[in-house]
Amino acid sequence: MSNKLTRPDDAFIALIKRSGSPDKVEALSAQREIAKALEEPLRQGVLVGDVVSNIFQALTMEPGTTTEFPLDLLAPGEEDEHVAYTNPGHGRIPERQVEGDYVMVPTYSISSSIDYLLRYARDARWDVVARAAQVLEAGFVKKINDDGWHTILSAAVDRNILVYDSDAAAGQFTKRLVSLMKTVMRRNGGGNTASINRGRLTDIYLSPEGLEDIRNWGVDQVDEVTRREIYTAGEGGITRIFGVNLHDLDELGQGQEYQEFFDNDLSGSLGPSSDVELVIGLDLQSNDSFLMPMKQQVQVFEDDTLHRHQKAGMYGWAELGFAVLDNRRVLAASF
Repeated sequence: MSNKLTRPDDAFIALIKRSGSPDKVEALSAQREIAKALEEPLRQGVLVGDVVSNIFQALTMEPGTTTEFPLDLLAPGEEDEHVAYTNPGHGRIPERQVEGDYVMVPTYSISSSIDYLLRYARDARWDVVARAAQVLEAGFVKKINDDGWHTILSAAVDRNILVYDSDAAAGQFTKRLVSLMKTVMRRNGGGNTASINRGRLTDIYLSPEGLEDIRNWGVDQVDEVTRREIYTAGEGGITRIFGVNLHDLDELGQGQEYQEFFDNDLSGSLGPSSDVELVIGLDLQSNDSFLMPMKQQVQVFEDDTLHRHQKAGMYGWAELGFAVLDNRRVLAASF
């Protein structure tokens, strides 16, 4: 659904009017048509409006399919143990059998609902119906965002590595922190220089306040040419440093939702006692670790129990799950 409400065509307006009819059969029939008409744009809006679909790979699973995913054939710490053989003049190449473990990713149902007075439908208040659909969509988006990011933060805590710039002032995001995160991600990603899919920092997620710190970098941080580029940058400021993409999340920052989850629910810890904000670095180059299996995309239905209360409503559900198969793709930092 778009944030901008656009008047639908006359046929849909007539459908809205019928959904507010005193005739229960006619009203429920029209409400069913509205629910099905809104299902596809709402489904698309859920996947576009979140902040996890650019991280997790959405995999549509057929009903009854086992959500089983193989782990890397190379165990952590063995990435540099590449083996080759000298082929003798006779005989065959020696065999080397490999096998890997697998993980089952549980899926679960999420649901949301919304209702409004029948008189709005009777009066063809299409804006109320459209707004109700937006609220329904927002409920799914919020749930998906939270579950996806809770999985990422749990993987960061489980990795038990935290990066911080000991020379920086308290609460200051610095370019040295970016450099340290790049180095730590590489050093702790396993393997050697020639390793396949070696860990590399590609994306950093931080608070809007942290991103705005870049605008206040002085000449001790960057040269005057770069400072002017920062000054003239549009909304969001500089979005890339040292080849790493920068993303701001409202839920990150001192006292904010995801940082509170990291600190309190997961018992994660920041760096020095003076550090106040959490930063999350991800390796998204291979797209082989962040998975979101979907057994059922969003479905929308009319609520046939509200007519006696002079209301109309919609509800829906989806079935999905989240997994981070390799926590070496996640790195926590603080400033």
